[in-house]
Amino acid sequence: MRTAWIMGALALAGCTSSSQMRESQRAEAAADLARELDGRVAGTPANCIGNSTSTRPMVIDEHTVLYREGGRIWRNDLAAACPRLTPYNTMIVEVQGGQLCRNDRFRVLEPGTTIPGPYCRFGQFVPYERR
Repeated sequence: MRTAWIMGALALAGCTSSSQMRESQRAEAAADLARELDGRVAGTPANCIGNSTSTRPMVIDEHTVLYREGGRIWRNDLAAACPRLTPYNTMIVEVQGGQLCRNDRFRVLEPGTTIPGPYCRFGQFVPYERR
Protein backbone atom coordinates (compact mmCIF):
# COMPACT_ATOMS: atom_id res chain seq x y z
CA MET A 1 0.00 0.00 0.00
CA ARG A 2 2.75 2.44 0.94
CA THR A 3 4.66 1.63 -2.28
CA ALA A 4 1.60 2.55 -4.36
CA TRP A 5 1.30 5.87 -2.51
CA ILE A 6 5.00 6.66 -3.09
CA MET A 7 4.74 5.77 -6.80
CA GLY A 8 1.68 8.00 -7.14
CA ALA A 9 3.46 10.88 -5.42
CA LEU A 10 6.48 10.48 -7.70
CA ALA A 11 4.27 10.45 -10.80
CA LEU A 12 2.49 13.59 -9.65
CA ALA A 13 5.81 15.29 -8.91
CA GLY A 14 6.98 14.44 -12.44
CA CYS A 15 3.85 16.04 -13.93
CA THR A 16 4.31 19.14 -11.81
CA SER A 17 7.92 19.67 -12.85
CA SER A 18 7.00 18.99 -16.48
CA SER A 19 4.21 21.58 -16.41
CA GLN A 20 6.51 24.01 -14.60
CA MET A 21 9.12 23.49 -17.30
CA ARG A 22 6.58 24.14 -20.07
CA GLU A 23 5.40 27.28 -18.30
CA SER A 24 9.00 28.45 -17.92
CA GLN A 25 9.63 27.84 -21.63
CA ARG A 26 6.47 29.80 -22.55
CA ALA A 27 7.55 32.71 -20.35
CA GLU A 28 11.03 32.69 -21.88
CA ALA A 29 9.58 32.63 -25.43
CA ALA A 30 7.22 35.53 -24.59
CA ALA A 31 10.14 37.54 -23.20
CA ASP A 32 12.27 36.81 -26.30
CA LEU A 33 9.45 37.89 -28.60
CA ALA A 34 8.81 41.08 -26.61
CA ARG A 35 12.52 41.94 -26.66
CA GLU A 36 12.81 41.44 -30.44
CA LEU A 37 9.67 43.45 -31.26
CA ASP A 38 10.18 46.19 -28.64
CA GLY A 39 9.64 49.64 -30.14
CA ARG A 40 8.23 48.23 -33.37
CA VAL A 41 4.78 48.51 -34.89
CA ALA A 42 3.01 45.80 -36.89
CA GLY A 43 2.26 46.53 -40.52
CA THR A 44 -0.01 44.95 -43.10
CA PRO A 45 0.40 41.15 -43.31
CA ALA A 46 1.91 39.70 -46.48
CA ASN A 47 1.62 36.24 -47.99
CA CYS A 48 5.29 36.14 -49.11
CA ILE A 49 8.65 37.64 -48.21
CA GLY A 50 11.99 37.65 -50.01
CA ASN A 51 14.25 34.66 -49.50
CA SER A 52 17.89 35.67 -49.35
CA THR A 53 20.88 34.49 -47.39
CA SER A 54 20.43 37.43 -45.02
CA THR A 55 16.96 36.30 -43.93
CA ARG A 56 17.71 33.59 -41.38
CA PRO A 57 14.96 32.31 -39.11
CA MET A 58 14.90 33.06 -35.42
CA VAL A 59 12.73 30.45 -33.73
CA ILE A 60 10.78 31.81 -30.77
CA ASP A 61 8.71 28.72 -29.98
CA GLU A 62 6.73 25.98 -31.75
CA HIS A 63 4.26 28.61 -32.99
CA THR A 64 6.39 31.63 -33.94
CA VAL A 65 9.36 32.31 -36.23
CA LEU A 66 10.96 35.69 -36.95
CA TYR A 67 12.91 36.74 -40.05
CA ARG A 68 15.12 39.83 -40.03
CA GLU A 69 15.38 41.74 -43.31
CA GLY A 70 17.41 44.92 -42.94
CA GLY A 71 15.62 47.04 -40.30
CA ARG A 72 12.37 45.10 -40.65
CA ILE A 73 11.39 42.01 -38.71
CA TRP A 74 8.86 39.62 -40.21
CA ARG A 75 6.81 37.66 -37.68
CA ASN A 76 5.27 34.39 -38.79
CA ASP A 77 2.69 32.70 -36.62
CA LEU A 78 2.65 29.19 -38.03
CA ALA A 79 -0.53 27.61 -39.37
CA ALA A 80 -0.35 25.12 -36.46
CA ALA A 81 2.12 24.25 -33.71
CA CYS A 82 5.24 22.60 -35.12
CA PRO A 83 6.50 19.68 -33.01
CA ARG A 84 10.19 19.83 -32.06
CA LEU A 85 10.61 23.40 -33.34
CA THR A 86 13.06 24.95 -30.90
CA PRO A 87 15.84 27.52 -31.29
CA TYR A 88 18.45 24.74 -31.30
CA ASN A 89 17.01 22.64 -34.14
CA THR A 90 17.43 23.15 -37.89
CA MET A 91 14.57 24.20 -40.17
CA ILE A 92 14.60 22.54 -43.61
CA VAL A 93 12.43 24.84 -45.75
CA GLU A 94 10.96 23.83 -49.11
CA VAL A 95 11.06 27.08 -51.08
CA GLN A 96 8.88 27.33 -54.19
CA GLY A 97 10.41 30.05 -56.37
CA GLY A 98 12.44 32.85 -54.83
CA GLN A 99 10.21 33.69 -51.86
CA LEU A 100 9.03 32.25 -48.57
CA CYS A 101 5.25 32.14 -48.69
CA ARG A 102 2.25 31.34 -46.58
CA ASN A 103 1.60 27.58 -46.63
CA ASP A 104 5.18 26.77 -47.71
CA ARG A 105 6.29 23.66 -45.89
CA PHE A 106 9.30 22.95 -43.71
CA ARG A 107 10.54 20.21 -41.45
CA VAL A 108 12.64 20.24 -38.30
CA LEU A 109 15.88 18.32 -37.88
CA GLU A 110 17.15 17.74 -34.35
CA PRO A 111 20.91 17.62 -33.71
CA GLY A 112 22.27 14.10 -33.90
CA THR A 113 19.39 12.79 -36.02
CA THR A 114 19.13 12.13 -39.75
CA ILE A 115 15.36 11.92 -40.20
CA PRO A 116 13.45 15.22 -40.02
CA GLY A 117 10.16 15.57 -38.18
CA PRO A 118 6.70 16.04 -39.73
CA TYR A 119 5.88 18.82 -42.16
CA CYS A 120 4.90 22.22 -40.75
CA ARG A 121 3.47 25.22 -42.64
CA PHE A 122 4.07 28.95 -42.50
CA GLY A 123 1.23 31.38 -41.81
CA GLN A 124 1.10 35.00 -42.96
CA PHE A 125 4.15 37.20 -42.53
CA VAL A 126 3.59 40.37 -40.48
CA PRO A 127 6.19 43.15 -40.83
CA TYR A 128 7.35 45.02 -37.72
CA GLU A 129 9.19 48.31 -38.15
CA ARG A 130 10.52 50.91 -35.74
CA ARG A 131 8.16 53.77 -34.97
